[in-house]
Amino acid sequence: MNTNFKQHKPVVIWLFVGVAMIIVQVLLGGITRLTGSGLSITEWKVVLGALPPMNEQAWQEAFNKYKEIGQFQYINNHFTLQDFKGIYFWEWLHRNWARLIGLVFIVPFIYFIVKKKITKEMIQPMIILLCLGALQGLIGWVMVKSGLNEENLYVSHIRLAIHFLAALLCLIYAFWFALKLSIPKMEISFAPKLKTLMNWILVILVVQLAYGAFMAGLHAALVASTWPDINGQAWPVGMFKQGGFFEDITHNQITIQFIHRGLAYILTLLIAIWWYKAGKEPVSSRLHRMRNWALIVVLLQVLLGVLTILNSKVAIPLSFALAHQFVGMLLLIVMVWGRFLAGKKSM
Repeated sequence: MNTNFKQHKPVVIWLFVGVAMIIVQVLLGGITRLTGSGLSITEWKVVLGALPPMNEQAWQEAFNKYKEIGQFQYINNHFTLQDFKGIYFWEWLHRNWARLIGLVFIVPFIYFIVKKKITKEMIQPMIILLCLGALQGLIGWVMVKSGLNEENLYVSHIRLAIHFLAALLCLIYAFWFALKLSIPKMEISFAPKLKTLMNWILVILVVQLAYGAFMAGLHAALVASTWPDINGQAWPVGMFKQGGFFEDITHNQITIQFIHRGLAYILTLLIAIWWYKAGKEPVSSRLHRMRNWALIVVLLQVLLGVLTILNSKVAIPLSFALAHQFVGMLLLIVMVWGRFLAGKKSM
């Protein structure tokens, strides 16, 4: 697929635009969660839902539907119509950006087929990517629908993590495919040990990102806003006391924050080791040249995590939280890039 990779330039640009749009979509999802906006739109209209309420009567009807669910009745019962419009905006933008992503992927895909810019071997991966996008939309609606009742005040953080990881799968699939089309095979290194280490780093990083979703979903940063200690302790009080190991590692806020911090330290150490080992690759190789990005991004991610924790006194600061989420996705992209560059098969 790399023999004539220059001829795939329009397709590669299209895929990288898609990657950027998915990143924006995930950030919009973060804003939606942190502002409590996710349940503001109680219906899923694929086409007609693209338009917001067009007059005051329509706004009032949408607000009345929101009043029927538990989130309004127990948390936001002080909301005015203007308050409702504020949270409605973020969920509406989140959904419409998803619609735009769909158009950006489907329309050029058809165009490239008609213009024969896509080869036969590229069609199946493209279709898989489109299916992943559709599945992600379905997961999003199932997640929202689960909170549209009088019992649940928020969408489950477990469902939130699944939604987040599914978005990351779309992101990485598109990114990997773009790399295959844009990087010649001759520029990929044969580094099996680095490849194995990178596989472990990626597994741990995915778990870490899932715990990041747990942190956001449960607002777990608020239970301990100190660093490097956790409320003055290395092993904080309250961990593993919620009724079972699995329950604690998935629902106990202080345990989740402890695990999230610990995984960050482990990842930083492993990436530093990977950076050192990648430095032994030929200086002219792409793998050697890109390795510094991995170290820079992981250190920045740790710094942003610390700043988010330290500033989470009364509420989680949206700016720090979004920057932390963005750099987390950037770290995943850089690590996948490194994994791709270390993956040449032996001759």
